Amino acid sequence: MKEQYKEMPKGVRIGESVFDIAYLLFDLIAGLVFLTHADGRTLFNLYGALTLLLGGGDAFHLIPRVQMHLRGRDGKTDFKLGLGKAVTSVTMTVFYILLLYIWRELFPEVSVPAAIPVLIWATALLRIGICFFPQNNWFSPEDNLRWSLYRNIPFAVTGILVIALFARSGNAGGYGMWRMCIAIALSFGFYLPVTLFAGRKPAIGALMMPKTLMYVWIICMGLSLL
Repeated sequence: MKEQYKEMPKGVRIGESVFDIAYLLFDLIAGLVFLTHADGRTLFNLYGALTLLLGGGDAFHLIPRVQMHLRGRDGKTDFKLGLGKAVTSVTMTVFYILLLYIWRELFPEVSVPAAIPVLIWATALLRIGICFFPQNNWFSPEDNLRWSLYRNIPFAVTGILVIALFARSGNAGGYGMWRMCIAIALSFGFYLPVTLFAGRKPAIGALMMPKTLMYVWIICMGLSLL
């Protein structure tokens, strides 16, 4: 893992750092826009909470990466990156629970089987619970592929179920929120190869940038509702 970062060209390190900082600033500004323009509307309070949670969780991982890219590694780098990865794994999961309630606020007239929200909660809580096991090797440069599968299988199910919600509502209300299905599906398509294989093939980690852009798209869909 240490060698991976030593070999990363300076231009790539600077480019990734600029991207990460811009993304975190976007999250912060968008979250504040939602909350200051909510006017008591639950939908936008939820979207504001979702956006700030996303940015706040990602900051635990991205800020240490920016520091590493610009200042080099130190004795606490692996711990900071591991803690950030663990925190982000939890906040990303809560992100999808909040999307469930955003969907409910947007489409109160659209009915779905009661099992879907229950399963979203169940798989999300299972994922969060698995994240607390030490076998995840959060603070080790060696990934545990088996436990990566354990925590990401329920996470993928959570994502599929949220996709099912937005597929069910389609273009109801003319909001165009059917695009949420595409954004979520692509975010998982970019994320899963990274979490499963980037430890062995570091170049795959570049997929985290388009994954991040999918989250930006999800936030922009909310901004468009304002």
